[in-house]
Amino acid sequence: MPFRLTSTAGDQTFELHDGATLVVGRASASDLPVFDPTISRRHAELTCDGIVIRVRDLGSSNGTFVNGARVTEASVSPGDTIAFGKVPFRVASVTRPLATLGSELVSDEPTAANMRSSTILRERPFSQAGGLSRVLQSANLSEVKAQAVMTDEHAVTAKKLALLLEVSKQLSRATDVDALLDTIAGVVFQILDVDRVAIELLDGDGARMPRISRDRRGENAGRAIPQSIARKVVDEKVAVLSDNAPQDERFGGQSILMQSVRSAMCAPLIGSEDRVHGVLYVDNLTTTQRFDDDDLDFLVAFSNIAAVALENSAFAERIRRETLVRSNFERFFAPNLAARIAGSPDAVRLGGEKRTVAVLFSDIRGFTALSEEMRPDDVARLLSEYFTVMVEVVFRRAGTLDKFIGDAIMAQWGAPIGSTDDAGSAMAAALEMLKELDTLNAKWRTQGRPALQIGIGLNYGESFAGYIGSERRLEYTVIGDAVNTASRLCAAAEGGEILLTGEMRAALSAPPPMAERGTMELRGKSQPIPVYSVVP
Repeated sequence: MPFRLTSTAGDQTFELHDGATLVVGRASASDLPVFDPTISRRHAELTCDGIVIRVRDLGSSNGTFVNGARVTEASVSPGDTIAFGKVPFRVASVTRPLATLGSELVSDEPTAANMRSSTILRERPFSQAGGLSRVLQSANLSEVKAQAVMTDEHAVTAKKLALLLEVSKQLSRATDVDALLDTIAGVVFQILDVDRVAIELLDGDGARMPRISRDRRGENAGRAIPQSIARKVVDEKVAVLSDNAPQDERFGGQSILMQSVRSAMCAPLIGSEDRVHGVLYVDNLTTTQRFDDDDLDFLVAFSNIAAVALENSAFAERIRRETLVRSNFERFFAPNLAARIAGSPDAVRLGGEKRTVAVLFSDIRGFTALSEEMRPDDVARLLSEYFTVMVEVVFRRAGTLDKFIGDAIMAQWGAPIGSTDDAGSAMAAALEMLKELDTLNAKWRTQGRPALQIGIGLNYGESFAGYIGSERRLEYTVIGDAVNTASRLCAAAEGGEILLTGEMRAALSAPPPMAERGTMELRGKSQPIPVYSVVP
């Protein structure tokens, strides 16, 4: 009669069949692997005779218990509880026909029989505790501190932990993905006895892209990772170890035979949100049984660190690009708009697009004559103060500074990202410009400096928005008839006057008081257009 062992936590289940003798332990190659720091590598032996299960402790540090009593040897039956260290299992009988069970364990772990028939020594689902946590668990540091003398096993584990810490430091210093991959390959050659290291990364469509294939001399090995191995690791998110890959029944690919692979290990590079970034592969071309479960433990731990480093590198590069883009955009766009654009790569399309925009032009009246009477330094200081205040007005109203044209300012609302009231925002900015200029003039008069007057033109309509210029210099701007008309109105406005078109007036949800200025003939227009003036 077969028996079933189920952990009280419900996360592991094993079945034992008549005549089976299986070892429970923390080692990856144990028949019944249980990864807990209170369990020894070879903790206990279970033998099933069809009537009872015989349990024998193998000298474990934390003991084996049956129904709460520590035992060296004992018999257990259905209803009893066996605890290995601090991990208890309930014993139950299996009533289904024995023929349906075969000789497999009902779990993700391979049975001893399976491992005898397959040359895979270990296959680890990444849904279980990660490789790094396993290495940490295996250290059992609290137990080490309690012992006066550290065992050889603990000494080896401590050395591995120190290596992993140093590896983490090395990977954190890599400046880009290529440098990071070089560092990963170099570290693997330092730590593991391998002939070749290869890394593939997944692109945006999930296809595997070879990035590194290097032999111990540092030369390009010129061979891809065997497809059957890489496919299994990525698709099933498992780390695998094979001591004789050509004979492994789970790897049927011809690439293994063609590349003369003997021993191989491969682990997925799994980052946050359980996302596979690629695979890390090592192999040996001359000797079988080169790797053991400790090597796989270490490769899994290392691949976890490498995956985090890859994510951090990609994140740092994205932050660097966004910071650069944002700093460039903030010269022309309002800070909140610049942040939206930097975070939305599709917000600005190369080549441009048609956009409905509100366009504002403002120009200083009589500035040419004024500048002839002032020293160049005074002119520059006066313009800098003026432009600083006017640009802040544009940004406060969520507009885009298109350009400075001499002493004129061109701003627009609606490109590359529009709002529900672009026309209203442009009008509010025009009114605020006049108000802020009054404040500036009052300050300048007290300083004995000249006052300024500006005229403003507003229009609303369709334009082309995009990058315009040469191969050496591009700038984001809007062009078209709507822009030209606003410029013409600005030129026609008197000092302190805001002129706007009928299209702009119609687009305002809450227009200020206005007066009709009649029709104007504007250069470039075949027919006169109706023009309105904002009443102060």
